[in-house]
Amino acid sequence: MRPRPYPIPFPTAEESVPETLARLRGIAPVVPVELPGSVVAWAVLSHEAVKEVLGNENRVFGKDKKHWPALHDGTIAEDWPMLRLLRGNHINNVDGTDHRRLRDYFGNAFSPRMVAALAERVREIVAGLLDCIAAGGDAVDLVPAFTEQVPMRVICELYGIPETEHALLRQRAATVLGRTSTPEAVHIARSRLHAFLGELVDRKRENPGDDLTSALVHARRGEDRLSRTELVDLLCQTLLAGHETTAHALANSIISLCTHRDQLALALRDGLWPRVVEESLRVSSPVQANPFRFSLRDTTVCGVDIPKGEALLVCFGGAGTDPNQYGPTAGEFDITRQPSPHLSFAYGPHFCAGAPLARLEGRIALSGLFGRFPDLDLAVGPKDIPYRPNFVTYGPAAVPVRLNRR
Repeated sequence: MRPRPYPIPFPTAEESVPETLARLRGIAPVVPVELPGSVVAWAVLSHEAVKEVLGNENRVFGKDKKHWPALHDGTIAEDWPMLRLLRGNHINNVDGTDHRRLRDYFGNAFSPRMVAALAERVREIVAGLLDCIAAGGDAVDLVPAFTEQVPMRVICELYGIPETEHALLRQRAATVLGRTSTPEAVHIARSRLHAFLGELVDRKRENPGDDLTSALVHARRGEDRLSRTELVDLLCQTLLAGHETTAHALANSIISLCTHRDQLALALRDGLWPRVVEESLRVSSPVQANPFRFSLRDTTVCGVDIPKGEALLVCFGGAGTDPNQYGPTAGEFDITRQPSPHLSFAYGPHFCAGAPLARLEGRIALSGLFGRFPDLDLAVGPKDIPYRPNFVTYGPAAVPVRLNRR
């Protein structure tokens, strides 16, 4: 193999995460980067490279941390902050038959029928939130008032959690996901969240309902049945990952529509909300750099040598704006462009099982918001919108708007 190129610091303080990924993609489809804590990984940046890696999972690349020697030989410090992303044996951190087993449970319970049946309830949730927004003043921050509320309320509905317990669940999830939460606060909140979901599993085992939790609890009998720990881990991971990414996707879509009024007018006139959702996911992926895949043998990706036992960041943000895939206007939001599949929900064995629900929430939430407030616009310039200091999931910390009601 050729000598390893010198790693490039990532992220870069002077740039936004999408800007950095675009710059790195201009160097090569795959480049070594130095993550916080002096940990080196390979950033997979182009559409072709990302698809190649994801399409070769379980053969050339894996997700189980056992495949990363640096994690076990003392190279990586035990207090490295990103270690929390690798803890547990949940659906996103296992390979092969272990992954298929969990995926089968999740896929069977999270069926198109169950998602479609949620549509009317999602409309009711959105309408209720919009009523609260309308009852306030002209100025509102849509992140706490809308984009974070929609996915959390929907996941509570999906799990069969009584409305009286929604606030408690939101509070604990917010602490776990909070960028300013201390490690101790995160540990306590996560423990309490696991305890809450464990009690939910126990209740649904005794008194099942027409909800995802009940479907998972009673999916199979015998030795292959999910353990209580596996059930709780699966519910917790789905809650945290699905809530944050959908909230970011909604916020990013709102910003794109407000800064492209011609696109908003088309969406309102022709009901092009599915295109809005897909184009926003492509150009502003809520997951910019997904850790980690690990090389199971010496290999190459788009001609770049990757030794065995290396960690890879799968950069959906770089893939979504790749001009080699989407043309010279790849970085522009344009719902009229010729549809071309994006990779923001991943590809291959780990394709996001929650994609149908995320798409449903996006269509209903955005059409409801702009149908109710067609003159809604940003209260600050796009460059003044603060973003959360994270390069894995990436989205606005606030979206201040004025409703501009006539």
